Amino acid sequence: MKFDLHTHHDRCGHAQDKIRDYIEAAIAGGLQAIGISDHSPYFGSPEDRAQPLIAMAKSEFPRYIEEVLQLKKEYEGKIDVLLGVESDYFPEHVDIYRQEYAKYPFDYIIGSVHLSGGVSIFNRNRWKHLNEAQKIEHKEEYYRLIADSARSGMFNILGHIDAMKGFYPAFSDIATPAVNETLKVIGECGVAIEINTSGKTKDVGGWYPSHSILEQALHYGVEVTFGSDAHNPSRVGDDWEEVSKTLKEIGFKHWVYFKNKQKQIVPL
Repeated sequence: MKFDLHTHHDRCGHAQDKIRDYIEAAIAGGLQAIGISDHSPYFGSPEDRAQPLIAMAKSEFPRYIEEVLQLKKEYEGKIDVLLGVESDYFPEHVDIYRQEYAKYPFDYIIGSVHLSGGVSIFNRNRWKHLNEAQKIEHKEEYYRLIADSARSGMFNILGHIDAMKGFYPAFSDIATPAVNETLKVIGECGVAIEINTSGKTKDVGGWYPSHSILEQALHYGVEVTFGSDAHNPSRVGDDWEEVSKTLKEIGFKHWVYFKNKQKQIVPL
């Protein structure tokens, strides 16, 4: 079974085309399930649309849900359309986000850390003029947030857990036990991580997370799933076969997707 749980569309302000276009691309690519998971609004902000080029407005969120549910019915029998969302993780606003998500019948929720220390994880400038000890501090703060997001119980999947390397490839070489400690927490909490193939669109190339992290994830019993993180329909299912082959080589026997918040096992 071929699936992709991480896709965006034009509501977020930085992706192309409509939800229907991603569903049609998934059908053309031979997928049996397609997850729609656009960026959550900034529920912790008093503004309706705090970040117009990053996430949808709070007032738009119910319309997003309604559209996905309508398309789910329309495409029934052709492809399984799954209702998801990629949620930012802000520790100080957990209760607000939890209350909002409880209103809707999500198949799954992806929890992603996009800000660490108040700065975008993709900001190249954070690394300038830092000594080695400071670089370790930045990496450990990032993984502290990821571990906290796993413990929160809000998420079925954690998104791109080493995406901080996106525009700073040397991130992977910063040595700290925090990565393995975080994977242990994720495994204990029963949350899946995604193999996210959008790293190929950044300076680092390749996927999130790195093969070495996937090897450790297997050791800690962490479940894995697949997400292209497509921001245009042409990337739906991108590198599916290569990811499947790599997971088998590492030693994984299956991966998972989620429907009605229930884990579905897919043999590799």
